[in-house]
Amino acid sequence: MRLRNKTWAKPLIEAHPEMILVRPEKMPGQWQTRFAQDQPLYLEVGSGKGQFIVAMAQAHPDYNFIALELQEAAIAMILKKQVALKLPNLQLVLGDGADLTDYFADGEISGLFLNFSDPWPKTRHEKRRLTYRDFLRQYQAIMKPNALLQFKSDNQGLFEYSLVSMNNFGMTFNLVSLDLHHDKRITDNVPTEYEEKFSADGGRIYELVAHF
Repeated sequence: MRLRNKTWAKPLIEAHPEMILVRPEKMPGQWQTRFAQDQPLYLEVGSGKGQFIVAMAQAHPDYNFIALELQEAAIAMILKKQVALKLPNLQLVLGDGADLTDYFADGEISGLFLNFSDPWPKTRHEKRRLTYRDFLRQYQAIMKPNALLQFKSDNQGLFEYSLVSMNNFGMTFNLVSLDLHHDKRITDNVPTEYEEKFSADGGRIYELVAHF
């Protein structure tokens, strides 16, 4: 979902270079210098308004987290939260998920999250889906061996496409859930803003966890 422009977004971003980067292509292999401690590094591609990644950083102080978001208005909303919280293990990036190998070194990421990505339902837009093989190739490059990729969606078509795409890429599935919020195997789910609203309206959430 594209958000309306926020007139306060750019000034806020410019005022906090210690919390957010807009030139991440300078950072491959250097990300730990942005954090208080050198710890396993986790990445969310497409962080939206940031409820998930902020909650993860709060719950796991022994991990470092990066929120990557393409929309300036959305990343600024996360930044507003981070300005108040000042979490030492959270950094924000205004950038494109299609350029991950320009932002991160090989094997730099210990885990990756894809939450409620745009389904791009038209066939001609397949290459824009974040589980298309070109994106999977980038994830494989920047992730450590056997690091986990977690994908959640409310879109059955995208979920089925992702299962096929990952399987064809040779990935191994650790978990496949067709109804996350009623799956007794899962006790540590951290919801996004969208997930809470959609689920409250009776929608089903799908999740998979896989590794290369």
